Order: sequence, then structure tokens, then C-alpha cells
Amino acid sequence: MAPIDSDDNTTAGAGEELSARRRKAARYVVPVAVMGVAAATIGLVPALADSGDPDLPKVTAEELVQKIAESDVQQLSGTVRISTDLGLPDLGGLESGMMSGMSGGPGGDGKDGGSSADPLAKLTQLVSGSHTLRVAADGPDRQKVSLLEDAAEYSLIHDGKDVWGYDSKSNEVYHSTSDGGERPEKDVPATPKDFADQALKSIDDTTSVKVGGTAQVAGRDAYRLVVEPKQKGSTVGAITVAVDAETGTPLKFTLTPASGGAAVVDAGFTKVSFAKPDASTFDFTPPKGAKVTEADEKAAKAPEHGRKAEGDLAKELDGLKVIGEGWNSIAAFDTGGQGLPTGAAGGGDLGDVGGFLGSLGDQVKGDFGSGTVFKTRLVNALITEDGKVYAGAVTKDALVKAANAAK
Repeated sequence: MAPIDSDDNTTAGAGEELSARRRKAARYVVPVAVMGVAAATIGLVPALADSGDPDLPKVTAEELVQKIAESDVQQLSGTVRISTDLGLPDLGGLESGMMSGMSGGPGGDGKDGGSSADPLAKLTQLVSGSHTLRVAADGPDRQKVSLLEDAAEYSLIHDGKDVWGYDSKSNEVYHSTSDGGERPEKDVPATPKDFADQALKSIDDTTSVKVGGTAQVAGRDAYRLVVEPKQKGSTVGAITVAVDAETGTPLKFTLTPASGGAAVVDAGFTKVSFAKPDASTFDFTPPKGAKVTEADEKAAKAPEHGRKAEGDLAKELDGLKVIGEGWNSIAAFDTGGQGLPTGAAGGGDLGDVGGFLGSLGDQVKGDFGSGTVFKTRLVNALITEDGKVYAGAVTKDALVKAANAAK
């Protein structure tokens, strides 16, 4: 394991203790290959209320990482502002429809078994634009996240084994059950801690970690932890986590791209309290007249071709390989010869779709043949003419190099 960059010196006597802390903290700091909603996913928003640099006791990067690791905040409530700027092309709302469609119904509008209250359909909206959330937590079995919209609100409530999603605009309810112990929307980052947990998992020699001064976020004093790639070729510039000086809770997460400009992801509290939320916060009863979709029933009614498609995708992902390491990691898999459809190969509407998709990317050639690189400000992907896919938070040149090496 590589050392964490720091301007602080340690004595020889403290070396053994420091090494032990590093080993324990190793799983909490990791270079980000793909921001999941991974992607995912913001410039500094004035509403986040950074106001001055408080005078706090000096800490090392190791101590600050350990403070995050040892944080055990079980109760909090507040308002979070999330902004994402992946630099995606404007497709007239098409991308939102595609993501909503993952819920099982066209556009997630409640038709053909889908529901506008499905958490997967609703929370994937966070991958673009600016959003305001109200959050509350009372231990591992009670959480609530509300997405505030124009004259409407979407709420996701976890209370014991029950998980409820409610869309006030459509008056639809989505219900599922959970075994407890893990927040049901854990795969969709919604708070600074969610994003930080994805980034702070392990340390290796591709990563620089240091303390970048102090800040005040949502009226609370905080330290800034700065995580940067040492490698060239990554699209990630830096990750900054504002850590509450008292509790060790991440208050703000900012990911800036290597290309400069506005942040790709910026998520931070505008208001926060660590007092126990009122128990009624997590109460929910479907409103009268609301359409209720049960998750188990929806799964049972899923079209056969949908289940087959999911199985085919799972087989493809079984063959996924990771090329490189650290910040330059590239995910690679073979679709079995299914590259982008072309006018010559597909003809008709299929060829038109291929031509449209191709126009959104950059055409590249190399020892591997030819292909198209689709770019965002963070994650790029190369699809070759013979159906191989290379994707990661790396530059176009890095993708071409990986494809050439794999030939």
C-alpha cells in the first residue's frame, strides 16, 4: 500500500501506530473508475453555504480518513443540493425516458407494469441537472429521501421491512419489502456520504490523498480531504470531501474533471441536524385513490422477453474484464459481434439508429479496427465495429490504446 501524501511529519515511534491506522483506513479511499449512477456523476453551488475557512486543529490525511471511517452517525436530517454535469448531449428528454424505462414500463409512466413511483426510475434523475433533496435517518432501519420537484414531491421511505415510494404528481405508490440493515436505495447515491463511500474504500500507489484546508458547510466547521489521481490518462481531476470536524460525517462531495470547468458532481448539505428525527417522519400510508404497485407482483408479470434480455446481459457481464489499475482501470467485454448497426448492415430504421448514435461519438481507428468513442466529461466508452466495448473514466486515447493491446 502506498503512503498517503501529507505535509505532516511523523516520528519513528508513531510509525507502527500510523501503519495500523492506514491498514484499517485502506478500504475507505479509492480512485473512482466509473461514478456509477455511477455513474455518476457538480460547480460549486452558492446555496451550499461555504462561508470562510474556520480555524481548526491541524490533522493529517491519515487522521482525517480514520475520522471518516470511525464516524458512527445514526441519526440526522437536513436538505441536500445535488448538481450533475456530465456534459451529455441534449436528446430532447430521450435519455430520461430510457433511464425511466428501466423500471419495467415505457418511460416509467405506470403503463405495462411500470410505475412512476419506482425508486429506480425516479432517483436516476439525479444523474443530470440540479436537484434538492430532504433526507432523514434514524438508524439502519429507518430512512427517508424526498426529491422536491415543481409543485410535486417524490418520497422514498424505508421503515423496517417496508419500502415505500410515493410520487405525489401521479398519485402512484410503489411498495417492496427489505430484509433490513441496508438502505434500499443504496445503489443510487443521494447524500455526500453515499458519494464519499464509493470513493473512500482503499488506497494504492495511484492515489494522492491530502488535507486541503478547512471550510464551513451548512453552518458547520469542516476539513477538506482532497483525493487526486497520480496517473496520467484519467478524466478525474480531483475529489474533495468536506468532513464534519465534530462527527466525521461527509457534508459535501465534489468531483472535478481533469478537463477543468464546472464540477461533474457536487453534492452537499445546505442544512443539517444530528438530532433524532421525529418518528412520524417515517410513517406512510398510501393516500386514498392512489395506484399501488407491489414489487413482487411486478416481477412475476415481467414479460418473458424482458427476463431473457436480462439473462443475456448477465451472461455478457460474466465475461467482463478489467484492464489496467487504479484511476486508469477500463472495463472491457464482448457483445458477441454486435457493434453499432449501420445503414449497410442493418438497413431501414435500424441503420438510421446506428447512424444517429454514431453521429454522437468520435470515429476512431487503430490496430483493433475501427469504432466509435462516446464521451462525457467523466466516463468514456469505445464500441468497436466487431462489438467489443471498452469503458472507463479515462481519455479517448487510453481507450484506443487498450483496444489495440487487446487485439
